[in-house]
Formats: sequence, structure tokens, C-alpha cells
Amino acid sequence: MSHQALPKPAVANRSPALSGKVRMPGDKSISHRSFMFGGLASGETRITGLLEGEDVLRTGEAMKAMGARIEKNGEEWIIQGTGNGCLLEPKAPLDFGNAGTGSRLTMGLVGTYDMETTFIGDASLSGRPMGRVLNPLREMGVQVINAAPGDRMPLTLRGPKVAAPISYRVPMASAQVKSAVLLAGLNTPGITTVIEPVMTRDHTEKMLQGFGANLEVETDKDGVRHIRIEGQGKLSGQVIAVPGDPSSAGFPLVAALIVPGSDIVIENVLMNPTRTGLITTLIEMGAQIELMNPRNAGGEDVADLRVRSSELKGVTVPAERAPSMIDEYPVLAVAASFAEGETLMQGLEELRVKESDRLAAVARGLEANGVDCTEGEVTLAVRGKPGGKGLGGGTVKTHLDHRIAMSFLVMGLAAEKPVTVDDQTMIATSFPEFMGLMTGMGAKIETMDAAA
Repeated sequence: MSHQALPKPAVANRSPALSGKVRMPGDKSISHRSFMFGGLASGETRITGLLEGEDVLRTGEAMKAMGARIEKNGEEWIIQGTGNGCLLEPKAPLDFGNAGTGSRLTMGLVGTYDMETTFIGDASLSGRPMGRVLNPLREMGVQVINAAPGDRMPLTLRGPKVAAPISYRVPMASAQVKSAVLLAGLNTPGITTVIEPVMTRDHTEKMLQGFGANLEVETDKDGVRHIRIEGQGKLSGQVIAVPGDPSSAGFPLVAALIVPGSDIVIENVLMNPTRTGLITTLIEMGAQIELMNPRNAGGEDVADLRVRSSELKGVTVPAERAPSMIDEYPVLAVAASFAEGETLMQGLEELRVKESDRLAAVARGLEANGVDCTEGEVTLAVRGKPGGKGLGGGTVKTHLDHRIAMSFLVMGLAAEKPVTVDDQTMIATSFPEFMGLMTGMGAKIETMDAAA
């Protein structure tokens, strides 16, 4: 597995203007769910545009271990699903590597089955808290019969004979927790309800409806969403074209904004409003981002983005925007490093429990490269240096976190001095094409020999 191989540092150097058209890999969230729902549904599901990163492929392997047939034919993935309620007990532990989404959603999916399932992962995933998903599952009758301290992996779930439907108010803005409870409800008699005070990405709801689940969403006068799913219904195979990942698009997008003279087009980007917080924020900062050819693909809004280098100004990013851009804060912090004035990001508590303590990792990386920043408990303030004067020259500790690695490589393209990341091997978990795509536009990024 690449993220347990020797670390491979990479260095990014000040680059000439970036140009060209690039197409994003498939959206990671939708790719995970395509494998899961296709593997669960009756009949055949066909998927194009799937993100073939390690994280998503782990989810595919887990579904195969529980009875789904999954194979690739040319550009298309073809799945013969088991039928809802018909997953088989896996013969060996499900190894999710670095995949937080895949592991947490699968815990929900299999938890309510009358069987034992063991989950394992790499060092990064094993350090991440699973209690937020396990607590509602316990209310449904799922037993956690083995777990590392603090409800961490490796852990084993034992499902009940018959699960109990619950009404669960999600205590934090988390699409993973919401989704895990809804997926647990698929194999539970009666109505399972999730109450979501702050809306998060809604791919699970949209896709389950597309596969035929009896699911309804009601928003009350206070903006609180009540999502109800009827258990033990039939899901039918679908044809899915996965749109491009907006989180991955953030890297070439910010690179084009900060490298002088750049003018690029990023094709096929998912524009679901629960995922566009970064674009909204950058436009507020003065970014020249033009939406071209807006269209609908598979129930989701997509568009092409023309991005030109821009003079950015600092803004305050409100806490309520966090759920729509939670994965994009590292690259936003890089953009803010080149903006005039201060950018204040609020409501960042979820960053403490990502692949790394992402908030601390970003702050240390900024400091190592001459950026004036202040890390609060749930905030980050960045005071930028237009033109990148005096920035760079440092080495960033990535903590096995793909988004930290890619964000700081983007920084090096416009900083005065090169920026080095201590490891880039884990970029393959979410964006295996990153290096080729960036260098194809003119970015000067090179991989160094493995650390001795």
C-alpha cells in the first residue's frame, strides 16, 4: 500500500503562467456511494467517470467481500448487486486503508445486518474517531464487540437479529454521520429519521432516491431538515455518470488564481450548492471565476470553470459556510497567503478530526513557509503577502494527509522560494492524476528521491 511505503518528498517551484483545459477526476463522495448503492441494489449498475483513487477502490473491495460482483469493462464499471437486505458476512476483515468516508458509511450499511463485520485501516484511519457513527448504531441495536480505545479501529460490529428504527438528531454538521444512519435504516423495518440542523452534502439522499428508496426530506420553518427513510424496500440498479470532484478542482483553481498570467478551464465540475463554498469564498475575495456551460448530469448540477489569475483580498469566512467547503480549507489558506489583508476562517472544529488534525497541520505548514497566521481552537487567521514576497523555503509535514500535500505544492508555484512536502505518496488516495495534471498546465513540481 502506497501510504505505508517509503515517503517520497516533492518540491514545487515558482512557475510561469498556467494554461490549458483540464478535466477533473470523478467526485469522491459520489464515487464511494456509487459502489455502495450499486453493490446493494438488485440488478445491474453501470458507472462512468468513477474516481479510481485508492479510497474508492477500497469501498469497492468491501462490497465485493459481501457478495457484490464488480468489474471494469473499458471506461465503465459494471456491478451486479446483491439486493437490499442480502449482503453476506465477509470472511475477512474489511481493510479501508485511508478511507474515512468508505469505512464510516459501510459501518452504517452493514451494522444492522445479523452478522459480524471487522473494520481495519492504516495508521491515519486507525487514529480517527468512529464513535460519532457508532453511537447512533448502538441505539439501533448494533453491538461494538471489539474496538481500540476511544471507539477506534480495528473494531468489530455485531448486528442485531432485527434492528430498531430511530429518530436521530445529528449533533455535528457531518454528512458521514447522517449517511451512516440512513444506510443503517435500509435494513431496518419501519421509518428511520435523521434530523439535520445544518445542511451538509446531500448526495446520499439524492442517490438513494435515484436507486428507488422510499426517502423524503422535509425542511421546517427553522431550516432544520427531517430526512425519513423506509427500511427494507427495493433498490434497483442504475446508470451513473459521476461528475468531476469540486474538492479536487480547488487545487488547479487556486493555482491559476495565484500564479500571475494564468488562464485555465476546469471541465465537468460538480456544482451542488452543498459543495461550492470554496468558489463562493474565492469570488468574494476577488477571484475571476467564470461559470461556463452549466448543465445537469445524473441529477446533479455541473459546469466548466474558466479561472484567471486575480488580485485577492482577505475576507471573513462565516462558520455556517464550513459544511459546504470542509475539505477545501487547506487550499483556501494557501490562496489567503497571497491575498491583501487578513482572511479569517471560522467554525473549523471538524478539521481537528480529518485525515490529520488538519487545522494544526495547515497552520504549521504556513508558518514553515513564512506566512503570518494565527491558529485558534476553531479558527484560522491568515495575513497574506500579495505576490508571494518572502514566502516559501520551508518543508511541510503532511501527516499522511493528501489535501495538505496538494495544497502546499500549490503554494510553491507562486511563492518566492520553493515549497517542499515531506511525502506525496498519499495523494493517490483522492487524486492520482494530480501531478500529471498540474505539470501539464505548466506547474513546476518535481518528486525527490525517497528520504534516506
